[in-house]
Amino acid sequence: MSFTECAYAIFVRSIADYHILDSVDSEPKNPYTNGSIEFYLYLKNWIDTVQWHLEDIIRDPDIDPKKALEIKRRIDRSNQERTDLVETIDSLFYDRYKDIKPLKGAAINTESPAWAIDRLSILALKIFHMQKEAQREDIDKKQRLSVESKLNVLLTQKSDLSLAIEQLLEDIEGGRKYMKVYKQMKMYNDPSLNPILYAKK
Repeated sequence: MSFTECAYAIFVRSIADYHILDSVDSEPKNPYTNGSIEFYLYLKNWIDTVQWHLEDIIRDPDIDPKKALEIKRRIDRSNQERTDLVETIDSLFYDRYKDIKPLKGAAINTESPAWAIDRLSILALKIFHMQKEAQREDIDKKQRLSVESKLNVLLTQKSDLSLAIEQLLEDIEGGRKYMKVYKQMKMYNDPSLNPILYAKK
C-alpha cells in the first residue's frame, strides 16, 4: 500500500469515527501511537472534519450573532491548530529525508509534502459529503446528476493528487527535489504582531 493510500484510509477512518456522534464537541479517540505520522494524520483530519461542520453551522441565516462570533473565533483557533499539525507532519518528512543529498540541479517544490497531504484530507471530506448528497432521496433527477458529476470530478482529483504526492516523495527520496520546513507565522494570531492586539497592552 502506498503512503497516500495509507493516509487516505486514515482520513476515511477519522471521518467515520466523527460521524458516530456527529458533534463538533466530541473528542477524538485516536487509535494510533502518539507521535507517529499516523497519529498526526488522524488528528489533522479530525480537526478538518470538526471545522467542516462549524463552517456549516455558522452559515445558518438564523444563527445568533453572538454564537456566530464564538464559532468564528473557534474556527480561527482550529486553523492555527491545523497549520501547526501540518508543520509537525512536514518536520517528520524532513527528518526522514535529512540524510539524502540533493542532486545537482535539484528543485524545491511549490508546496511541501504535508501541505499537499492537507489537501488530500480536505478532499476526503468533500468526497464523503458529496457521496452523502448523492444518496439523498429528497432530490430530483437533475440535482442528482449534478451531484454525481461533481463526485466524479472529486474522485478524479483524488487520483491525480495522490499520484502527485507519490511522485513528490519519490523525487525527494531520489534527490531530484528537496524540501524545507517553513513556519507560517500567522501574524493575526500573535499578540505581539497583530496591531489590534498589541495596541491594547
